[in-house]
Amino acid sequence: MKKFILSLSVIFTFAALLAQPLPRVTPDKAGMDPVRLSNVDAIIENSIKIGEVPGAVLAVVRDGKMVYLKSYGNKSVYPKVEKMDVNTVFDLASVSKPLGTAIAFMQLVEQGKIRLTDNVSMYIPGFKGYENPEGGRPIDIRIIDLLTHSSGLPPYAPAAELVAKYGSPAPEGLIEYIATCKRDFKPGAKFQYSCLNFITLQNVLQNVTGMKLEEYAQKNVFDVLGLKNTTFNPKPEMYAKIAPTERQADGTVILGKVHDPLARLLNGGNSGNAGVFSDAEDMAIIAAALMNGGEYNGKRILGSLTVETMTRVPKDVEQLGRSLGWDNYSSYASNSGNLFHPTKTFGHTGYTGTSIIIDPVSKTAVILLANRVHPEDKGSVVRLRALVANAVAGSVVK
Repeated sequence: MKKFILSLSVIFTFAALLAQPLPRVTPDKAGMDPVRLSNVDAIIENSIKIGEVPGAVLAVVRDGKMVYLKSYGNKSVYPKVEKMDVNTVFDLASVSKPLGTAIAFMQLVEQGKIRLTDNVSMYIPGFKGYENPEGGRPIDIRIIDLLTHSSGLPPYAPAAELVAKYGSPAPEGLIEYIATCKRDFKPGAKFQYSCLNFITLQNVLQNVTGMKLEEYAQKNVFDVLGLKNTTFNPKPEMYAKIAPTERQADGTVILGKVHDPLARLLNGGNSGNAGVFSDAEDMAIIAAALMNGGEYNGKRILGSLTVETMTRVPKDVEQLGRSLGWDNYSSYASNSGNLFHPTKTFGHTGYTGTSIIIDPVSKTAVILLANRVHPEDKGSVVRLRALVANAVAGSVVK
């Protein structure tokens, strides 16, 4: 009987530790003008009307509280029409880079297991540096070069060729290709966005921890925060919540599998560049934690100095505008709009239509989840993201 009572106690304690949804407040209680904020509705509804996206979910967080959470349009229009709701789970695509890979990776940095200035070849044997055309020793690629997209690695890899060569999935073949492929420029010389940077980081993390990235992130980030719908490789019972992506040649749609070809075909969904599925509520909790120095609801995923370092553009690459896993003011940062802090705001976008923006100065976060690749990969959300960001920022009055 005592054991039974003890077991119940453990269960209830564990349940109590699970993260609760962010507290809800009205915009005026959070220092935002509700009329100004409501401009987002017309912006998103017009985007749906002109066919840019079938639907979307918007979450606005201010100072640790959920100020706005709303769904628009449809999550699916093929093979059947299904209405969007605020609990819809999205394939985050490249938003996985900061939320699934960089946060996990920065834990290793603060644990003293990795230095940002370490050479990648320390962790991946045979990983080549940049061959100096003027002769001399190759220039090593460092961890920080990967995190800031200044490594010189190519933007992508030929997925079909690699599948033909190695089979599918073939994570070992993919990292073999990345370790030896041609480097495009000297590390640190310029910014070139590359999925290969974060697949490399994935492999470094796995070699250090002995765990797959999907396992490490689940245990040390997602579960710590008590996230309910955030995971790599979602199980089939979760599919009913997920927004489908692109229609395939055989008439089916991709559902519950990551859209990105390298992540899906070569890495089997466990990938540093893409593969996280999540919803607006869970992402709001991550945003609140980052705006609160790495802690939410008594649960900490990063130290406060780690968050500050992670989201600050390093001095050596100030001209590039990328922080450690995030975009601050590079050429890819148009989703931040025109009104949030010009250098301290950090965020990321995903190919499928997802995005997150966090302004630590005003303590405001904007999470816009749109399914632009459904049913065909032809929608655009570039302008939509900026317009929504401006409307949210313009509603901040205190």
